Amino acid sequence: MSLARLLPAAAALGLALLTTTDLSAQRAPQSPRDSVKATIAGATVSVNYGRPFKRGRDIFGALVPWNTIWRTGANEATTFTTSKALSFGSINVPAGTYTLYTLPSQDGKWLLAINKQTGQWGTEYDQARDLARVPLTVTALPAVVEQMQLTIAPAGAGGELAMSWDRTKAAARFTVAK
Repeated sequence: MSLARLLPAAAALGLALLTTTDLSAQRAPQSPRDSVKATIAGATVSVNYGRPFKRGRDIFGALVPWNTIWRTGANEATTFTTSKALSFGSINVPAGTYTLYTLPSQDGKWLLAINKQTGQWGTEYDQARDLARVPLTVTALPAVVEQMQLTIAPAGAGGELAMSWDRTKAAARFTVAK
């Protein structure tokens, strides 16, 4: 075959390669990461998490199904770190780093799973690694929270870890162990 006949074919192949979209570039954008940190009664408590958006979707009972463990955020697992032991009611959580998962329930009896496995993708959950499951107080919010938010704030003699998204707030109060 002559060079004159090969050049148009080579040019066409090169153009096809240049215009082919890389499949990895077509993935949906990840939710942004955020972190929150507070000092409560001498303990430094922090959370690092992915902040998904509502984007017009039904959230609890749909995107986040009832009675199914949820990663409490998006993408990478949500990490929770405390510099001192905490007590969530009668549940003791030693100082350290953990992963948070949530078990939402249509009857309002939600649980926060504090898991000892860390560094995994958010959907990699091993119930055998749960340190504890803490009851959450669930309340309806007066306005929609478009982007999920986790907060740590002083409350009573200790603090409150809370998640707000859509029209729902789920919170757990804690004290710093003596």
